[in-house]
Amino acid sequence: MTRSLKKGPWIDEHLLKKIEAMNQARDRKVVKTWSRRSTITPEMVGHTLAVYNGRKFIPVYITENMVGHKLGEFSPTRQFKGHSSKVEKVAKVAGAPGAPGAPGAGGPGAGGGTGAGAGAPAGKQG
Repeated sequence: MTRSLKKGPWIDEHLLKKIEAMNQARDRKVVKTWSRRSTITPEMVGHTLAVYNGRKFIPVYITENMVGHKLGEFSPTRQFKGHSSKVEKVAKVAGAPGAPGAPGAGGPGAGGGTGAGAGAPAGKQG
């Protein structure tokens, strides 16, 4: 659920003070912040904020298109490595020991069936 328009955007006070001080001094240095919940305002445009993602600080350059979004949206906490393809899955299953069709799987012609004479010595069938 979004925040009420009547209340206005949420920005941590310490972050807002740093941005305003940098705007007064016309300074453009990187500011480290843990405040992923803060909303990006027009005063932040042109600054670079290093937003913490739980492991490291991700530098985020603020543009006009980002105004109204949260800082955490631009600092992902998870890294997507991709899905495996069907070809890799089929190759993995076919090469697994004990899988149907794999060498030594005990399928037809493997020598260990339950036909006549199974388990009895060759010359002593009764």
